[in-house]
Amino acid sequence: MDKLQGKVALVTGASRGIGRGIALRLAQEGALVAVHYGTKQTAAEEVVREIQGSGGAALAVGADLSSLDGVHQLFASLDEQLIEHTGYHRFDILVNNAGWGHAATIDQVKEESFDAIMNINVKAPLFVIQQALSRMRDGGCIINMASMATRFALPHLLEYSISKGAVNTLTLVLAQQLGSRQITVNAISPGFIDTDMNVETLATQEGQQFAAGLSTFGRWGQPADVADIAAFLASHDSRWVTGQIIDASGGSRL
Repeated sequence: MDKLQGKVALVTGASRGIGRGIALRLAQEGALVAVHYGTKQTAAEEVVREIQGSGGAALAVGADLSSLDGVHQLFASLDEQLIEHTGYHRFDILVNNAGWGHAATIDQVKEESFDAIMNINVKAPLFVIQQALSRMRDGGCIINMASMATRFALPHLLEYSISKGAVNTLTLVLAQQLGSRQITVNAISPGFIDTDMNVETLATQEGQQFAAGLSTFGRWGQPADVADIAAFLASHDSRWVTGQIIDASGGSRL
């Protein structure tokens, strides 16, 4: 354990779900974790307290990532807190987890919802990475959150699927560009995970059967299933892995 001792990580959208699981896991490995939240400050502070209660180190940082101003606000706050905690504003690990989506087929897509999804799922990771690179140490890592929705057709998740396809392309391009700095760039593509976003589906027996039936293992995923992969990608163990889209769907629709 403690493979990330001395490392500093920023996890966006870390107040709940997969982001929360990743924040807890990276802290367990010894990293100081910046727990980003958009609106759920109380939940983010609870994650920080849980990490600290287990002997880890964490801080909460809030920002609305739907605009470039919010991205600048994120790093202004992060810089200030990191300098207070460590004496510098450099960090090693960036996990772009913040995301949003809703059901819509081609005939249901509206400009407002399309723009909102693209702002959070594509524009935010792009500009968060842009601002992070001057602060990130050589030899660090970037982990983007993609989706199994890019691997097979889900017509009712058209906007979301498009946005995650863009994340895959961003991952590939930056892996090539940042190799000279020994920075790895990879994406994780989760399947159906037990998070707040899927609570309505799992509330019914029919929904549970659907979720479990997607995976070859006959169950739906837990945040820890994804967080363990993130911990590997954030560690030195993955130093020879970059530009990869790692499927974390439990073999969904093989």
